[in-house]
Amino acid sequence: MSSANVSKYSGKLGNQGACLMKREIEKCKEGNDEENVKRVWRKKTLVGLVLGQSLSLLITSTGFSSSELAKRGINAPTSQSFLNYVFLALVYGSIMLYRRQALKAKWYYYVLLGLVDVEANFLVVKAYQYTSITSVMLLDCWTIPCVLFLTWFFLKTRYRFQKLVGVVICIAGLVVVVFSDVHSADRTGGSNPIKGDLLVIAGATLYGVSNVSEEYFVKSADRVELMAFLGIFGALISACQISILERDELRSIHWTAGAALPFIGFSVAMFLFYSGVPVLLKISGSTMLNLSLLTSDMWAVLIRIFAYHEKVDWMYFVAFAAVAVGLVVYSGGDKTEQNTAEVADEEAVTSNRDVASTSVVQKDGTETSTKS
Repeated sequence: MSSANVSKYSGKLGNQGACLMKREIEKCKEGNDEENVKRVWRKKTLVGLVLGQSLSLLITSTGFSSSELAKRGINAPTSQSFLNYVFLALVYGSIMLYRRQALKAKWYYYVLLGLVDVEANFLVVKAYQYTSITSVMLLDCWTIPCVLFLTWFFLKTRYRFQKLVGVVICIAGLVVVVFSDVHSADRTGGSNPIKGDLLVIAGATLYGVSNVSEEYFVKSADRVELMAFLGIFGALISACQISILERDELRSIHWTAGAALPFIGFSVAMFLFYSGVPVLLKISGSTMLNLSLLTSDMWAVLIRIFAYHEKVDWMYFVAFAAVAVGLVVYSGGDKTEQNTAEVADEEAVTSNRDVASTSVVQKDGTETSTKS
């Protein structure tokens, strides 16, 4: 067909025909965009899962180190976390100085975050003196309902009913753990399991506050800024607390290789964990972070059985089953919720395109309204 015929034919189509042809082209593009979105979402999910399990292993290693120090009679929970904050301040503070960027959040917010984070670490590490590593790991998932409530109340995150059911099942696992610590004949895991369980729950609540705050700062401020100031103020607060509560304890410690290695190992693992958390928070959010950390319970059981040669009460496995089922139920709604979000986004884009296509600007500068 000659160019003259094409021009003549196009003229007969008029604005309405041109609009229809444009929409057909846009539909083809939307199909490709949808495939790209799905591909990116799958890649994002895979990265989140791998990173989540890496963080889970790091948390397990910190639990192992804390339990080993408690067995050696070293009870200095704030001192254990102090080196982690120093590492954060040095590494990320240096990056901030190199960038020379203005602060994106008020400094006193980071002071409050540092205080909450220090006390959360203090309570959870302190719990290893009184209860087993398995109980600490399991009760840590109390953070999940705390995060759900805080993200719903402050960040306005909406959760489906299926996700709430999954959380309830996970909490049922917590009840089983506490019941096991009260009634089990196996007391090798700690001198005062009930006190240890309460310390973990209190610390897990503060972890929830810390995680949601970090999610907010990561998405609204800057990851490097967050880590730098968390390290600076965390180190300052820890130093004050050490001088008051743990000064005599540190003096009485006989620093052998067996005592120093778990101490340093804890700090290094915590530094790597803190460095990875903001990345996962930006990818998946604080709820998925804490759900990913639930698998640390399984690694904790393996450590307790093979490293400590301790007997594990059968009720722990019931708790594991409850947590696993709750995790599956919660995760089952992710794809549906993601697809719903994609559909909503596509509808919004289509609506915007329809509005734009209702007015076609002609070459002479006049505007002609067209019907779709």
